[in-house]
Amino acid sequence: MMGFFSVEQSAVLVVAALFGMYQFAKGGCSGRCCQGTDFTCVTTDWRMDLVYGTCYCDERCLKTKDCCFDYPTECPAQPCVVSEWSHWSGCAHHCQPSFRVRRRSVERPPQNSGQACPRLEEQAGCMEYQYLNYVFRWNSNMDCFGLNPGAAFITTMEYSKGRTHDLYRAPTDVGFCIEFKMESLTPQCMVENRPYTRWMQYLREGYSVCVACQPPAMNNHSWSCQGDGNLAERDELLHWQAVGSPRCRGTWRKVQRLQHCSCPQVHSFIFI
Repeated sequence: MMGFFSVEQSAVLVVAALFGMYQFAKGGCSGRCCQGTDFTCVTTDWRMDLVYGTCYCDERCLKTKDCCFDYPTECPAQPCVVSEWSHWSGCAHHCQPSFRVRRRSVERPPQNSGQACPRLEEQAGCMEYQYLNYVFRWNSNMDCFGLNPGAAFITTMEYSKGRTHDLYRAPTDVGFCIEFKMESLTPQCMVENRPYTRWMQYLREGYSVCVACQPPAMNNHSWSCQGDGNLAERDELLHWQAVGSPRCRGTWRKVQRLQHCSCPQVHSFIFI
């Protein structure tokens, strides 16, 4: 039959035949884009490697290199779309090394071998625990609050009523005063705003504070108060906690013992 056509005519017929087959195969993946590995998502058409035969329209075909020629245009890759991060959660555990969590959700899963979803959960150390761990050097002998047994409990001097008499109205020793240098305190002290805790906002690292040791906090036998550093070694880091807010606490170092407190009122406290 080829004898009836010239070489030029034969070439035109071949090109026309190939073009016709291309036109027939143009819709190879039209309407048949499948997720994952799907052996039923198959047809007979031109493949992306220019081989005519069995070709696929599932996501796996990009890895096996047997996609139909029109897979990229008929089944365009769509990356995963996720929501914004949630707020950080609170610490999972308050009495041990812990972490906080934030999460996000998938709003649209990836399709057609699109970019996979990023991490949907992140964890971070609890800065509160890390801070307290540094300040208090927690150990197995400390309680949940991380306080040593010798921690001082303090409140504002404003609540001192000059307790110079015992229950029988007999005169008692007026006590003494200890000057400390504030070394550290927890952030919770700065946010206390209840009427009886506002005095905690005036606590500052590096400031000198005066703490009065008065009856009944004063031990008349040892002439000391709980946490006054009477038996502390030189330059020893001591612990304190604010009465009325267990989360407001910190450390200080003893400077000197005074007969009377001489610090400003906002930096003057009493042992409880």
